[in-house]
Amino acid sequence: MTRREEEILKLLRENPFINQEEIARILGITRSSVGVHIANLMKKGKIKGRGYILSPNEPEVTVIGGANIDIYGFPYEKLRLYDSNPGKIKINVGGVGRNIAENLARLGVATRLITAVGDDFYGKYISERCREAGVNTEEILTVSGESSSVYLAIMDEAGDMTAAVAGMDILNHLTLDFLKRKLSIINSSPVCVVDTNLPAKSLEFLINNASKTEFFLDGVSVTKALKLKELQGKFYAVKLNKMEAEGVTGENLNTDAGLKKAAEFFLNKGVEQVYFTLGAEGVFYADNKSYGKIVLPPVQPVNTTGAGDAFTAAIVYSYLKGYDIDRAARFGAAAAILTLLVEETVNPEISEEKIKKKMEVLGL
Repeated sequence: MTRREEEILKLLRENPFINQEEIARILGITRSSVGVHIANLMKKGKIKGRGYILSPNEPEVTVIGGANIDIYGFPYEKLRLYDSNPGKIKINVGGVGRNIAENLARLGVATRLITAVGDDFYGKYISERCREAGVNTEEILTVSGESSSVYLAIMDEAGDMTAAVAGMDILNHLTLDFLKRKLSIINSSPVCVVDTNLPAKSLEFLINNASKTEFFLDGVSVTKALKLKELQGKFYAVKLNKMEAEGVTGENLNTDAGLKKAAEFFLNKGVEQVYFTLGAEGVFYADNKSYGKIVLPPVQPVNTTGAGDAFTAAIVYSYLKGYDIDRAARFGAAAAILTLLVEETVNPEISEEKIKKKMEVLGL
């Protein structure tokens, strides 16, 4: 929801019989604007019919992780290292946790984001874009005097990342004391998604103290995923890309035996489901009952950043829908492919219908 929609919904909760003229007067906007916002709230299922009957609050998935501004450089021709390359610059909102949250919201899942941003223009922009996508931003921590996170990536001519720098020190403000104050909120969620932008101590605290939710973890990067070596079980699902999985487990994922051994590393720690995204090689998945590998057709990506986040959101969605692990992996693969085909880190048109249609087209 937008900030204005949240304000109107708050007024309706306080007084379901309030009229549009009164709402307009309180908020200092026109009555016609109120009408537009109320129509949008009805479309989103937040209110029903006349009399502004509020829809019951459904449990929200909580996502805890990074939110930042993504800056990408795309060269027009073959990338030349150590030289200035003609090309175009693209700026998006991003961050693994934030991307997962937006994907879930666009799939119709009530979603809350817990992250940290600065009290700067970027921080305000990140929060506003989240609200526009339907993400609950009430628990975002705004840190006075700090700069919001920025992710700077150089892409090659094929749309693959060549190198990147992530300035995300602001997430250190998601301290144990801060997270302790959020435990009741986290425990009210059917699922809590965490990314490894969080410090190891914070991840350990969450999985050991929020016992009423199922944890899904996204690895983010090789360096940040390494903290999983010391963390014991209690994750329902772990999603890593090939390099992350090899870094954490020490296994070679170029063979079926290596894939199985890497999965067993997590399953033996108590993880229920393991997903390894393998780029052009497809997806490997495993639980204590089965394992499988999905081979995908060649895809010409526009931007590879964000595809893994879409996959993670899709397996969370699949869990909420009761899909088995094979269907979840296929649903996730189709969601990732839809994201590969746009410049944004989240496909603004993503939906259950479009994912299922892509599954049909790809034979998934």
